[in-house]
Amino acid sequence: MRALIAIATILVVLSNNASAFPPANNSILGKQNSSTFHRTIDSNQPAIFPNQQRKSITSIQTKMGNQALVYTTALVTTFGMQTVGFLAAYALKTETFYDIFGGLNYLLLAVISAILGASGEGALAWIDDPRKILVTVLFAASRGWLLLFLAWRAHERKGDSRFDEVLGKGGGTPQPMGFFVFWMVQAFWVMLVSMPMLFVNSSNVNLPTFSGYDFGWAILFAGGVLTEIIADIQKALWVKRGRQGTFCQDGIWKYSRHPNYFGEIFQWWCLFAFSYSSSQNPLGGWADPLWWAGIVSPLFTMQILLTMQPTGICNAEGRNLKRYYDKCKERYVKYRENTSILIPFVGYGRVPQFLKRTLFFDFERYEYRPSSSSSAEDSSIAKKDE
Repeated sequence: MRALIAIATILVVLSNNASAFPPANNSILGKQNSSTFHRTIDSNQPAIFPNQQRKSITSIQTKMGNQALVYTTALVTTFGMQTVGFLAAYALKTETFYDIFGGLNYLLLAVISAILGASGEGALAWIDDPRKILVTVLFAASRGWLLLFLAWRAHERKGDSRFDEVLGKGGGTPQPMGFFVFWMVQAFWVMLVSMPMLFVNSSNVNLPTFSGYDFGWAILFAGGVLTEIIADIQKALWVKRGRQGTFCQDGIWKYSRHPNYFGEIFQWWCLFAFSYSSSQNPLGGWADPLWWAGIVSPLFTMQILLTMQPTGICNAEGRNLKRYYDKCKERYVKYRENTSILIPFVGYGRVPQFLKRTLFFDFERYEYRPSSSSSAEDSSIAKKDE
């Protein structure tokens, strides 16, 4: 925990270091002699007097302190909340509110950062800052939907099989440290995914209007949120109707095998790009380490959804495709060959195989490989669904 707080503080300091020192051509180098020292002042530039310089440095320190306050509070809140959740859940031997704690944690960070981010010197009140309003509202809508959907899904499934082993269900030995790891992974997930939102809400940059760049990424961000919500609803309705056709091809699922995951990944890339304009570095976001740190949001999301068991595409593909190959192999193979694994679009069947395996993330490890596993194990795997 202390290490994480230290890292956040270092990033905040680095993000402002370009403005924390006076320009080199106005600095006094080495030992000065009043008879030999000559200061050149550009006639087109106002002179910087000591009291103005002190005021500028104080303003920079205030901005740095405001960002440090937001990030440190978010860290402490997130890991504290997930630890409390673990203690309560393990005492009750239940995973029921695991996803609920994750969703509430996201919403709490949105509220905290909106309040603390408006407290800095020169910062607009949250209600007067359209950038912060947009980011906070869309972020809350995205995470609020995720909270409702995961809670509903857990209720429908009567539990979450991911936790059976660590909770000792079925006569096994409980594994408290294993269960704790789940909660800490969720803490990292919440904190890292929230980085661009925290960056925008902690910024004191006064930009009361949007540029074309801002409008573009804001629209795409909203599009990513809507894509995930629509895909989840379409899949849920398909399940409610009895899984007609064995695998879902309703709506956007006709053009992507996992449109909900695409929406989740895409929205964080868009928010990261949108947050660029909120950089307090005078050289721009490209020179701001704290802005660059926000790239962990989409990258960590991709890591979870593309490579980690027991969730995301790794859980939905591979061995879990057995039920499709057993019931409708020919029809599913055709659907698979002509439908993108992630990015929704028409014409996937004409994409060269090497591009599918690289740029389109349709990796070979997602292919179904019949195994000699027992039918009972295969049946258990087939019950898992995205």
